[in-house]
Amino acid sequence: MQISVTRDVFKLAQVFTISRGSRTEAKVLTVRVSKDGVTGWGECVPYARYDETLESVTAEIEALPGAFDREALYDLLPAGAARNAVDCALWDLEAKAAGKRIWELAGLAAPGPEITAYTLSLDTPEKMREQAAKNAFRPLLKIKLGTPDDMPRLEAVRAGAPASKIIVDANEGWSAEVYADLAPHLVRLGVALVEQPLPAGEDEALIGMERPVPVCADESCHDRTSLPKLKGKYDVVNIKLDKTGGLTEALRLREAALAEGYKVMVGCMVGSSLAMAPATLVAQGAMVTDLDGPLLLAEDRDQPLVFDDAGVHPPVAALWG
Repeated sequence: MQISVTRDVFKLAQVFTISRGSRTEAKVLTVRVSKDGVTGWGECVPYARYDETLESVTAEIEALPGAFDREALYDLLPAGAARNAVDCALWDLEAKAAGKRIWELAGLAAPGPEITAYTLSLDTPEKMREQAAKNAFRPLLKIKLGTPDDMPRLEAVRAGAPASKIIVDANEGWSAEVYADLAPHLVRLGVALVEQPLPAGEDEALIGMERPVPVCADESCHDRTSLPKLKGKYDVVNIKLDKTGGLTEALRLREAALAEGYKVMVGCMVGSSLAMAPATLVAQGAMVTDLDGPLLLAEDRDQPLVFDDAGVHPPVAALWG
């Protein structure tokens, strides 16, 4: 078995800003795994929040032995971007070798389209209202917040897109006091979900706090080992393949989270259609699907995912799976 890692850069359609900073391009790693003349591929997005860099993740992948399967991979790499790309490449390899789609191999029903959120970049209230008005035709908008001055932004987005469902992502940017002050206004403005309001290391403050809007764990939830620490704090878990370390664990986390009474959101880093493709399987029936990465790009992979009024569609075999 041969493994290769390459770096790819995709220009964004516009500057993308969250509370941690701005970017103009998506830098990703593409992993290809070849065996017996068949090649599968996957993509990951190393994330500095989790102490990952393009260099560190590449080194993890290049240090892998010459032969292993998906189950063995879980003993070789921790949850994170490196394992994600390799796991998804192995799934793609298995599907191509078997001449089947991945959902058949995984014992899943054939997937269909899911309505996805579209993310509005953090900006001034005036510019966020413009963004909202431009995208008011979309049924679900996600707002990046996480500053002490978020109310004018939220008001502006609601004014710009009065009919859209809104979810809010604070990216760990609020304190318990700020969140408590904002919560009634989230209800008033029809916000359907608030994502990671407090820093992951300070979310004990959510225990006993009223949650009039469902609260979703993002940075606080990586894989199944995260679940015991979420009790009493969160209503929803955000499953991202770059956190779980691949499709294999993402499917297991979804099953475990639902069994424990959580609802599921399926999210993404800013990557190409190749990164989103495996996540479309996890997103089936999710409370919230947030797989808009390709919509934020100015360029994408060949045979990209289809986005239309029905939502984001599962990948064609020529892309992945």
